[in-house]
Amino acid sequence: MSLSRVLSAEVRKTITLPASWVAAAVTLLGSLLITLLNGYAVHADPAGSAFIAPLDIAFAAAPLGTVGASVLGVIVFSSEYTGERQITTTLAAVPNRVLLLAAKAIVVVLFVVVVAAVTMPVTIGAARLLVGGAVSVPTAVIQCLGAALYWLLSGLIALAITVFARNGVVPLVVLIVNGSLVSFSLLLSKVSPVGFWLPDMAGRRLLDGAHTVDGGLGAVPGALVMVAWTVLLLAAATAVLHRRDA
Repeated sequence: MSLSRVLSAEVRKTITLPASWVAAAVTLLGSLLITLLNGYAVHADPAGSAFIAPLDIAFAAAPLGTVGASVLGVIVFSSEYTGERQITTTLAAVPNRVLLLAAKAIVVVLFVVVVAAVTMPVTIGAARLLVGGAVSVPTAVIQCLGAALYWLLSGLIALAITVFARNGVVPLVVLIVNGSLVSFSLLLSKVSPVGFWLPDMAGRRLLDGAHTVDGGLGAVPGALVMVAWTVLLLAAATAVLHRRDA
């Protein structure tokens, strides 16, 4: 079976999963809600806020997109192992497991890019309507591209981890807690510089408007390290999927 046919099947499969739309809603509606709350706070008391520029307000909600992308990366693969174990039917139709995982990775990328293309203009527009002020288009484009790259790399890492686990529960809990409540890499960076080289901390400068912590790698080297982690994990996931039983 060709990649285009496998990809078409995986796209149709993903858009029929309710969890896919939950992930999109978390990213879009969650980011918009946080932006509105921050915007109203700035509008009510500009002097009492840590940031007042529209881009800063909008990108303060960017970490929620990481949660949405991680959820998508997990459910794209873990859905094969729920209920009647659809994985057996999937592998019967697509025996080439490398091709199957490549199609799922492309689906994650396409889905995250579409959600980012909707979410970021909406949140920036909402922030600008609430607090006013000019928005530099080149700066906005660079920040949008950086955040979108962080989101899609997070989604692909979540996909790779789920291949190892063959279960969505543990990856979802770990990735959501790590992406929204407390970053294990951040905690490690407090005691060792090794923490700055782990994926989420290495690439955090891509979320430039999120006021991330000081220290560690810059935006470009950090992005390269996060890309390297993603490629490494996907390669390992491909090898695992290729060698083990369904």
